[in-house]
Amino acid sequence: MHRDQSPLSARSAAWLVPPLHLELDQMLDEFTRVPVRATFRFDPGTPAVITFELLAERGPSLIWHLGRGLLHRGLSAMSGAGDVRMWPTLPGEQSASWLMLASYEMEALFELPTESLAVWLDSTYRVVPSDAEVAGLDWDGFLAALLDGRRPPSE
Repeated sequence: MHRDQSPLSARSAAWLVPPLHLELDQMLDEFTRVPVRATFRFDPGTPAVITFELLAERGPSLIWHLGRGLLHRGLSAMSGAGDVRMWPTLPGEQSASWLMLASYEMEALFELPTESLAVWLDSTYRVVPSDAEVAGLDWDGFLAALLDGRRPPSE
């Protein structure tokens, strides 16, 4: 974000980072690849989260919400644990990365082009830097909802 730009105008300007459309390969096994279209979306109102949509040829699309930091780290090193993991295909190279999505019922491994994703992620960090991701969050409201409407104990 430019020095003269107010954080409020940056947060309301979702058009600053258009969606990224990529062709991925889903790895069914070590020899079988299936091309898949995917879209990455960034909302400055929730900058720590990237919406990742797999566009099915038939049937409904599949949407995952991924951590922006996890994707950024996964471009150059192992990142994530559990349901979402990402890492470069070859150490020291940035031609492609692996993205593993897991649930109780399945695992899916995708190979995605790193350069396009890196450029797009950089544009999201120009709109909302990583150190401003949690600015404006209502922590009291979050804790109240977490505690089922009970107010946290006062000090």
